Order: sequence, then C-alpha cells, then structure tokens
Amino acid sequence: MKIAYARVSSYEQNLDRQIDKLVEYGVDFRNIYKEKITGTARNRPELDRMLAELQQGDEIVVDELSRISRSTKDLLEIVEQIQAKGANIKSLKESWLDTTTPQGNLMFTIFAGLAQFERDLISQRTKEGLRAANARGRFGGRPPKITKKAIVVEVLYQKGMKISEIVKVTELSRSSVYRIINNLPKLTE
Repeated sequence: MKIAYARVSSYEQNLDRQIDKLVEYGVDFRNIYKEKITGTARNRPELDRMLAELQQGDEIVVDELSRISRSTKDLLEIVEQIQAKGANIKSLKESWLDTTTPQGNLMFTIFAGLAQFERDLISQRTKEGLRAANARGRFGGRPPKITKKAIVVEVLYQKGMKISEIVKVTELSRSSVYRIINNLPKLTE
C-alpha cells in the first residue's frame, strides 16, 4: 500500500502543495500522515505513528527528503526503521531515494556507507586527539568540583586522619573520599 508523509514547519504554512503531489502520484488521501511541526523536533507524533503502523510491502512516499528528515543521520535512522518492517521509501523530488528499485537501493546504500565512513573518521580523530592530549598530561572532563565536603576531606586528610574516620565524619562514601583525595592536587591548583 502507498502511504505518504507530509510536513510543514509551522501552523501558518499549509500542506496543500505536498498533498496534491502525493495524491497525483497515486497515494489515497486517507493514507497521508500530515504534520505541522518543525523537522528538528525529535518527537513527531504523526511520523512515529506512521512508522509504528507500517506493514511489510508498504511504500512510503514523500514529496522531498526535507519533509521527513533534517539530517543525514536522522534520515538513515528512519530508513532503517522502514526497511526493518519490510517497507520501502520513495522521494518524488530526489529520484536517487527509491528503495523500491535496485538502483535506488544501491544509491541509498552508498550514501549510508559514506555517512557511516564520516562518523567513523570523526570518532577516529577524536580518539587520536584524546591520546595526544593525555600524552601531554591533559585529561578531558569537567574539572573537580570544590565543595564544602571536599574541603573538609582535604583538611582532615592533611591532618593525618584515617580514611575510615573521614568517611564517618563527612558521611561520604569511601569511594567519594578516595576520589576527592586523588584530585587534591587539582583542587589546590
């Protein structure tokens, strides 16, 4: 069955142009999921409902990709959900996205592979950067938070009090006391 998704970003805009194209393509008006919401919203109720109701063999039609997705990552996730249900997707404007044909499937696979390659490169560069920073004694993350209890732990530890006594006095866990003590040079810098 042909199913369609039409979306505009605000209530002031109307869906008529998209709906006309989808009906002209052969989608029954009753099978068009319509939404007036920004594409950057993670929660798009009609899109979620359409994906939940998909059946094997269904074909989702969109006027253009920007209606169903705002980013490559988002598009890949949506298409994966569609294909997991045994359905296909077709864009009327972007002819390369048509998973109903072997050529369209190939094109989508190539684009998905390129997107995955880019994510992998970003991950690799990030890890290399972290290793280089660590080798120079710089470590990521938030700097230790200086709290009243951290100051109390520092004073008691420097006076020679045992860890078990510091735990009792401060009512902190043993691991918290050790974490504070391990960060003492960072706290006093």
